[in-house]
Amino acid sequence: MLKVKRIIFPNTKYQIPNTKYQIRNTKYQIRNTNPMTILDGRKTSSDIKDEIAEAVKQLKSENKKTPHLAAILVGTDGASMTYVNGKVKACERVGFNSTLIDLPEDTSEQELLDNIHRLNADRDIDGFIVQLPLPKHINEQKILMVIDPDKDVDGFHPTNVGRMALDLPCFLSATPYGIMELLERYNVETSGKNVVVIGRSHIVGRPMSILMSQKRKAGNATVTVAHSRTKNLSGITQKADIIIAALGIPEFLTGEMVQEGVTVIDVGITRVPDAGKSRGYRLAGDVHFESVSKKAAYITPVPGGVGPMTIAMLLKNTLLACERNHNKT
Repeated sequence: MLKVKRIIFPNTKYQIPNTKYQIRNTKYQIRNTNPMTILDGRKTSSDIKDEIAEAVKQLKSENKKTPHLAAILVGTDGASMTYVNGKVKACERVGFNSTLIDLPEDTSEQELLDNIHRLNADRDIDGFIVQLPLPKHINEQKILMVIDPDKDVDGFHPTNVGRMALDLPCFLSATPYGIMELLERYNVETSGKNVVVIGRSHIVGRPMSILMSQKRKAGNATVTVAHSRTKNLSGITQKADIIIAALGIPEFLTGEMVQEGVTVIDVGITRVPDAGKSRGYRLAGDVHFESVSKKAAYITPVPGGVGPMTIAMLLKNTLLACERNHNKT
C-alpha cells in the first residue's frame, strides 16, 4: 500500500481574476522611474501570495471550501525535491491545504497512474501537479494526458494548452503566466512592440509566443520565435523591443545582441561550475546580465526573477480551480 502523507496548514490570505474574489492590483503597480528597472520576481511573488492569503481568509470567514493543492513526487531528484518543498511552504503561507505523495524512484508507471486516478476522483483536491522530470522508465506524456484538465493547475494538459491558444478560460502554464504577470504589474508596454522569444519548448517558448500576440494587457505584440535553426539571430534580437530568453544555454544573450531600451526576460537557470564559490558553482541565466543590463530598460535577474513567480502562479491557478469546483456543486 502506497503511503499518502497529507499536510493540512492553517489560515492566511488571497484573490483571483475574473471572479467574485477579485485581486486589486493597483496598490502593487510599479512604474519605471530609473534608466534600468529590475523586474523583481521575489517581491512580486510575495505580493501575489499576500493577495491569495487574503482571499483564503475571506473564503474561510464565509465557511467556504479551503483550496487544496496536491503534488506527486517520484524519486529523489534534488532540484525536484527543493521545488516541491517550496510549494508546500507556499501553501502553508497562504492558508491552503496541501497533500504530498512521495513515491520511490522504482515506482511503476501503473502505480503512478493509479495515484493520479485517485486524485482525479478526490473531490477535496482542487488541483495537483506531477513533478517533472520523471524517472526514465515512465512515459511523461502518458502521465500528463491522464490528469483531469479541471485539476491541471500546471497547465500542461492538451486541453488547457488548446484553450490557451484559442484565448478561452483555462489554466495557464505557471512560468508563462508568471512572465505575463511581471510585465503587467511593472506596466511594461507591449502593444505593437517587436518581441523575440528564443526557444520553442511547449512549456515556455511556444505558449509565450501565443500569449504575447493575443489581445490582452501584456499582449498585442508582433512576435518572432527563434530557435536552434534560426539564422542571423543577433540581427533579429538587435531589433527586438522585448526579448524572452528560454533556451537553456548559460549567458547566451549578450549586450552586443540587444538594442538600447530593451526589456529582457531571462527564463533560464543553470548551475555553472565556479571554484570561487563555497558550493562550487554559481547560478546563471540565459542572459549575460552584466552586459545586457547596461542597455536594458527592464530586466529580470537570475535568481529572483521568473523563478519565484512560477510557484505564485501555481497557487493562483489552484485558487481558481477551487472556486470553479465550488461553483459546480
